[in-house]
Amino acid sequence: MFTFKIDEDISLKLPEAADADCVFELTDNSRDHLREWLGWVDMTKRVEDTKAFIQIARKGYIENKSLTTFILYKGEIAGTVGYNNIDWTNKVAYIGYWLGEAYQGNGIMTRVAKALTDYAFTELSLNRVDIKAAYENKKSRAVPERLGFVEEGRIRQAEWLYDHYVDHVVYGMLKEKWKR
Repeated sequence: MFTFKIDEDISLKLPEAADADCVFELTDNSRDHLREWLGWVDMTKRVEDTKAFIQIARKGYIENKSLTTFILYKGEIAGTVGYNNIDWTNKVAYIGYWLGEAYQGNGIMTRVAKALTDYAFTELSLNRVDIKAAYENKKSRAVPERLGFVEEGRIRQAEWLYDHYVDHVVYGMLKEKWKR
């Protein structure tokens, strides 16, 4: 079982079926907040939808294609972070994340993204880490910016969110440029 302690307040754990009720409740309580930038929120209507997500996450881990974790903040599940995809051929990890509304503003995601970037370079021997965020999503974009990622470009109309397209900004960090 993958667990990763980041600091006294934060650790990461692999999703388990037993987490489904808690994660669904977190999603449900943060629905309006999350819906602004995440297209899957309206498709998460029941605990069973969260259970299906957990199964997919575990399958990606077993197949060594991704790593999805739940963020534990002071012992409570606060959100999700991970490598949405690991491209072993090109040695690239793609970080994705979301945080429940009640947990915003505590520096959680910056600490988590920093730890996952470090892990990608030191433990997985990858060469690059990418983070994409919607152009207007200033909170999400602030994470790679605080960590010194390079803004590498803007992808126009990259994602359909409910009734409109949003542009994405791509941030990248190379192993040789990473400073712990």
